[in-house]
Amino acid sequence: MDVFAALADPVRRGLLLQLAAGPQRVVDLAAAHPVSRPAISKHLRLLAGAGLVQVTDHGRERHYALRPDGLADVRAFLGQLASPTASALLSGNALDALGTEIRRTARDRRATPRHRDRDRDRDEPDQETA
Repeated sequence: MDVFAALADPVRRGLLLQLAAGPQRVVDLAAAHPVSRPAISKHLRLLAGAGLVQVTDHGRERHYALRPDGLADVRAFLGQLASPTASALLSGNALDALGTEIRRTARDRRATPRHRDRDRDRDEPDQETA
């Protein structure tokens, strides 16, 4: 599974946050989520498949740990967003300008249907006089 697809699920993101504190058993991880232990195990298998966690067997128990190097693709992607060009796009001025444009577009859209209705009413003959 792709790292970004693995991160798309909120339960899996929660598991990664728990594992950031250190290795844990499935039963401990499952206790913090409103899903079954088998469901947590499935999420952990997907995270392991994406290279985000590693599994270590300790007797009958399996311990899961975060693999920070598995987040390299995410770090690279976020690094691209932090480039000067992307930073300029996400700057306060750009976002203010975007907000102004959204308000202008919404205002124009609110005004346009009224004119259309008025023009349509003018072009169509009254039912009673026709």
